[in-house]
Amino acid sequence: MRKLDNFIDMMTGHFNNKEQFDKMQKEGKIYPYAEHINTICNGKILNLPKDFNGKFIVEESYYETNGKRHASPHLFLITEREDGIVLSSYEIPEGEDKSTFSYGSMKNVDYTELKKSEKFTPALYHEKDGIWEGGSISQFTPVIMFKLWEKFSDSCLEVSESMEINGKRTFGYDEPIIYKRA
Repeated sequence: MRKLDNFIDMMTGHFNNKEQFDKMQKEGKIYPYAEHINTICNGKILNLPKDFNGKFIVEESYYETNGKRHASPHLFLITEREDGIVLSSYEIPEGEDKSTFSYGSMKNVDYTELKKSEKFTPALYHEKDGIWEGGSISQFTPVIMFKLWEKFSDSCLEVSESMEINGKRTFGYDEPIIYKRA
């Protein structure tokens, strides 16, 4: 559990890429301003099994490009296995609004009502010298692929994610988004 706690400590909190965004702006590059707010939400999940040793996280992601801001919330379960830390995705709970879902708006939900995402391949992370790194590739449909690669340290979260349709990238950037703790 020490590894799980270390991983959770690094990835929870409020983060943004303001430093990177400002640098990209000065260089004339198109790049989003992004925020991540990651909050443990086990206290809002009722009837967790007595031997439950994972942590549910509400991830609130906000991206702004060309003055337009959009939210991309997620519910994740983080668990520890012998071979590393696993991040599994869950569907936004029934009755919640996917466009405005956040830790603050989340209502209590029974553990048995939570549904694991069938399309997201759980991401596996390994620790080396105090840095956690890992990710996954998910085949959402026969033509849609989602790639996630992340690196967590005490100083920042590096997130590289992309969506491909028929092998062509439709979302994502050449450089990972570098989030620093706000």
